[in-house]
Amino acid sequence: MLGLTPAERRGARVLAIVLAIGTLRDLADARHLRRVPPPEAMPGALAPAGPPPNAGRDTVPRDIAAPEIAPRAALVDLDTATAAELDRLPGIGPVLAARIVEHRRLHGPFRHVDELLSVPGIGPRLLERLRPWLKPPAR
Repeated sequence: MLGLTPAERRGARVLAIVLAIGTLRDLADARHLRRVPPPEAMPGALAPAGPPPNAGRDTVPRDIAAPEIAPRAALVDLDTATAAELDRLPGIGPVLAARIVEHRRLHGPFRHVDELLSVPGIGPRLLERLRPWLKPPAR
Protein backbone atom coordinates (compact mmCIF):
# COMPACT_ATOMS: atom_id res chain seq x y z
CA MET A 1 0.00 0.00 0.00
CA LEU A 2 2.91 2.24 -0.68
CA GLY A 3 2.18 5.43 -2.52
CA LEU A 4 -1.39 5.71 -1.18
CA THR A 5 -2.66 8.58 0.88
CA PRO A 6 -4.01 7.85 4.37
CA ALA A 7 -7.59 8.24 3.07
CA GLU A 8 -6.94 5.78 0.22
CA ARG A 9 -5.47 3.28 2.69
CA ARG A 10 -8.56 3.57 4.91
CA GLY A 11 -10.78 3.07 1.88
CA ALA A 12 -8.80 -0.01 0.80
CA ARG A 13 -9.11 -1.47 4.32
CA VAL A 14 -12.87 -0.89 4.33
CA LEU A 15 -13.21 -2.59 0.94
CA ALA A 16 -11.12 -5.54 2.14
CA ILE A 17 -13.29 -5.90 5.25
CA VAL A 18 -16.51 -5.74 3.24
CA LEU A 19 -15.15 -8.34 0.83
CA ALA A 20 -14.13 -10.63 3.71
CA ILE A 21 -17.54 -10.31 5.38
CA GLY A 22 -19.33 -11.11 2.11
CA THR A 23 -17.11 -14.11 1.49
CA LEU A 24 -17.66 -15.47 5.00
CA ARG A 25 -21.41 -15.05 4.66
CA ASP A 26 -21.45 -16.86 1.30
CA LEU A 27 -19.41 -19.71 2.80
CA ALA A 28 -21.75 -19.95 5.78
CA ASP A 29 -24.82 -19.98 3.52
CA ALA A 30 -23.31 -22.68 1.30
CA ARG A 31 -22.46 -24.78 4.33
CA HIS A 32 -25.97 -24.61 5.73
CA LEU A 33 -27.94 -25.33 2.56
CA ARG A 34 -30.95 -27.48 3.19
CA ARG A 35 -31.03 -30.89 1.59
CA VAL A 36 -33.89 -31.41 -0.86
CA PRO A 37 -35.96 -34.42 0.20
CA PRO A 38 -36.63 -37.17 -2.32
CA PRO A 39 -39.71 -36.70 -4.53
CA GLU A 40 -41.78 -39.04 -2.36
CA ALA A 41 -41.34 -36.78 0.69
CA MET A 42 -42.13 -33.48 -1.05
CA PRO A 43 -45.43 -31.86 -0.08
CA GLY A 44 -47.95 -32.26 -2.85
CA ALA A 45 -46.22 -35.32 -4.30
CA LEU A 46 -48.16 -38.52 -4.04
CA ALA A 47 -46.78 -41.61 -2.38
CA PRO A 48 -45.33 -44.40 -4.53
CA ALA A 49 -47.64 -47.19 -5.58
CA GLY A 50 -47.32 -50.54 -3.91
CA PRO A 51 -48.85 -52.68 -1.24
CA PRO A 52 -49.48 -51.05 2.13
CA PRO A 53 -46.86 -51.77 4.81
CA ASN A 54 -49.11 -54.30 6.56
CA ALA A 55 -50.04 -56.23 3.40
CA GLY A 56 -51.03 -59.80 4.20
CA ARG A 57 -51.85 -58.92 7.83
CA ASP A 58 -55.19 -57.24 7.26
CA THR A 59 -57.32 -57.02 10.36
CA VAL A 60 -59.94 -54.80 8.68
CA PRO A 61 -62.17 -56.30 5.98
CA ARG A 62 -61.17 -55.18 2.46
CA ASP A 63 -64.42 -53.40 1.74
CA ILE A 64 -63.99 -50.94 4.63
CA ALA A 65 -60.20 -50.67 4.52
CA ALA A 66 -58.54 -47.35 3.61
CA PRO A 67 -58.29 -46.63 -0.12
CA GLU A 68 -55.09 -47.66 -1.85
CA ILE A 69 -52.25 -45.15 -2.10
CA ALA A 70 -52.22 -43.31 -5.42
CA PRO A 71 -49.11 -43.55 -7.62
CA ARG A 72 -46.42 -40.89 -7.36
CA ALA A 73 -46.76 -37.80 -9.53
CA ALA A 74 -45.46 -38.30 -13.06
CA LEU A 75 -41.78 -37.75 -13.73
CA VAL A 76 -40.69 -34.82 -15.87
CA ASP A 77 -39.79 -35.70 -19.47
CA LEU A 78 -36.84 -33.58 -20.61
CA ASP A 79 -37.93 -33.70 -24.24
CA THR A 80 -41.47 -32.39 -23.73
CA ALA A 81 -41.34 -30.35 -20.51
CA THR A 82 -42.07 -26.66 -20.68
CA ALA A 83 -39.99 -24.06 -18.86
CA ALA A 84 -42.73 -23.81 -16.21
CA GLU A 85 -42.63 -27.58 -15.57
CA LEU A 86 -38.84 -27.56 -15.34
CA ASP A 87 -38.97 -24.56 -13.00
CA ARG A 88 -40.81 -26.71 -10.42
CA LEU A 89 -37.86 -29.09 -10.11
CA PRO A 90 -35.59 -28.68 -7.05
CA GLY A 91 -32.61 -26.46 -7.82
CA ILE A 92 -34.01 -25.26 -11.15
CA GLY A 93 -35.24 -21.69 -11.40
CA PRO A 94 -36.69 -19.80 -14.33
CA VAL A 95 -33.24 -19.02 -15.79
CA LEU A 96 -32.01 -22.63 -15.77
CA ALA A 97 -35.38 -23.85 -17.05
CA ALA A 98 -35.10 -21.45 -19.99
CA ARG A 99 -31.52 -22.65 -20.65
CA ILE A 100 -32.67 -26.28 -20.74
CA VAL A 101 -35.47 -25.46 -23.20
CA GLU A 102 -33.06 -23.41 -25.34
CA HIS A 103 -30.47 -26.23 -25.30
CA ARG A 104 -33.16 -28.67 -26.41
CA ARG A 105 -34.23 -26.29 -29.20
CA LEU A 106 -30.68 -25.84 -30.48
CA HIS A 107 -29.35 -29.40 -30.07
CA GLY A 108 -32.47 -31.54 -30.42
CA PRO A 109 -33.99 -33.95 -27.91
CA PHE A 110 -31.95 -35.35 -25.04
CA ARG A 111 -30.63 -38.88 -25.57
CA HIS A 112 -29.97 -39.42 -21.87
CA VAL A 113 -30.27 -37.48 -18.63
CA ASP A 114 -26.49 -36.96 -18.38
CA GLU A 115 -26.66 -34.56 -21.35
CA LEU A 116 -27.98 -31.97 -18.90
CA LEU A 117 -24.34 -31.45 -17.91
CA SER A 118 -23.86 -29.61 -21.20
CA VAL A 119 -26.42 -26.98 -20.14
CA PRO A 120 -24.58 -24.01 -18.58
CA GLY A 121 -25.29 -23.86 -14.85
CA ILE A 122 -25.95 -27.56 -14.33
CA GLY A 123 -23.15 -29.48 -12.66
CA PRO A 124 -22.79 -33.03 -11.34
CA ARG A 125 -24.29 -32.23 -7.92
CA LEU A 126 -27.39 -30.58 -9.34
CA LEU A 127 -27.79 -33.41 -11.85
CA GLU A 128 -27.79 -35.96 -9.01
CA ARG A 129 -30.46 -33.92 -7.18
CA LEU A 130 -32.59 -33.87 -10.34
CA ARG A 131 -32.19 -37.54 -11.32
CA PRO A 132 -35.10 -38.89 -9.18
CA TRP A 133 -37.44 -36.33 -10.77
CA LEU A 134 -36.52 -36.96 -14.41
CA LYS A 135 -37.91 -39.55 -16.77
CA PRO A 136 -35.17 -41.14 -18.89
CA PRO A 137 -35.52 -40.25 -22.58
CA ALA A 138 -37.12 -42.98 -24.68
CA ARG A 139 -34.10 -43.65 -26.92
